[in-house]
Amino acid sequence: MSNLKELKKSILADGVIDEHEVKQLREVLYADGVIDKEEAEFLFELNDAVSGKNNHPSWDVLFVDAITSFLLEDEVSPGEVDDDEAKWLLDKILGDGKLDDVEVALLNNLRLKSKSLPQILTNLL
Repeated sequence: MSNLKELKKSILADGVIDEHEVKQLREVLYADGVIDKEEAEFLFELNDAVSGKNNHPSWDVLFVDAITSFLLEDEVSPGEVDDDEAKWLLDKILGDGKLDDVEVALLNNLRLKSKSLPQILTNLL
């Protein structure tokens, strides 16, 4: 999806995600109404690149909402994080070697909204 690559390059030019960029991301990511795996991985790449920076607070909201949607609104295991999703999420969270605040917020959101959250994820909290 070249649109995401161009958007990523533009966003990372200054190293932080501002409010306008969050609006752009929301428009692109939700254009079809669904967050797919490629878009979810794109969000983790962005988060890893801007973790700990002075990003606009709406970035955290978008990240948490979009990844939660990707994991809980799928056809295989709606409403819960299954084992395959848990392994994917663990790899994404630990991919940069640190658990940042937005990833903690994501895990807490999943714990609240999911019917089932595997132990490998709750152990991170």
